[in-house]
Amino acid sequence: MEITDPKAIRALAHAARLEVISELYSTQSSRTATELAQQTGLTPSAMSYHLRALQKWGIVVPAETAGDARERRWKAAGTDFAINSGGRVASPEFAVIDLELDAFRRRTHAYAGVRNEQRQRGESPESSSVVLASNLLYLTPGQRSELSRRVFELLREYELEDPSVIPPGAERTATMWSMIPDDRGVAGAARNGASGGS
Repeated sequence: MEITDPKAIRALAHAARLEVISELYSTQSSRTATELAQQTGLTPSAMSYHLRALQKWGIVVPAETAGDARERRWKAAGTDFAINSGGRVASPEFAVIDLELDAFRRRTHAYAGVRNEQRQRGESPESSSVVLASNLLYLTPGQRSELSRRVFELLREYELEDPSVIPPGAERTATMWSMIPDDRGVAGAARNGASGGS
């Protein structure tokens, strides 16, 4: 599922909607509005509104109902999700990026809070690895495309074939990967390249 329509991208710029997309696409399992509302702190009726908005853009679809059919179930409309603005400047995906970064901060603070509580109780915090890495690369357009493809291929290797079967000892882990042009050093890099060739 690739979103390119600016209106659809704008429709995603809401923390609850991004949480729904993250949950449904990463687990590939169906959820009810009530189940998703519990994760986001919204009411079930508010969550139903957001689900219908995502359905309008083809991002989520109704799922088959098993057993109790009193509440509709929802699922991802695909296996992967990407936003592609075509490189337009100041396009709505920047609002989505802000929300994703906010979600990352919330996860980080929650994780740090749990570890602090464990320390205060005199417990040794469980050893889970938290990684945040930053690299500055010089890439051609072709290299950017290749790097993006290879990263997503690598991440797919670690996705569960059956999201309902979680390996023993596996811990739910949020990942985030980004690639953004850094224009701060372009002029200096151009000068260095010119002087290096003389």
